[in-house]
Amino acid sequence: MFDWIRRLWTVDTAPGDDKRTHNLFEAAAVYVAACAEDDQERIDEASGWVSPEALSFGVNELACRAVIALAREHDESPGAMARTLLGLPAA
Repeated sequence: MFDWIRRLWTVDTAPGDDKRTHNLFEAAAVYVAACAEDDQERIDEASGWVSPEALSFGVNELACRAVIALAREHDESPGAMARTLLGLPAA
């Protein structure tokens, strides 16, 4: 079972390939930063590092951590901070 999880979270490189293995959190960080910078080349690169499901999980985890950190920094609830970031009116 643990081997299945490890394979889901990483992409192994072919023997002799210079590229290193990337984990889902690294892929998510690069993907989100590339989206913020509108860098399609890096978006495509990060998308190929892990499975779409793993990337989605990583992006979700990054979003949760970012909202929590910003909420603490601004002394707001995570819900209020998420609404602020999305430009939604207060609930």
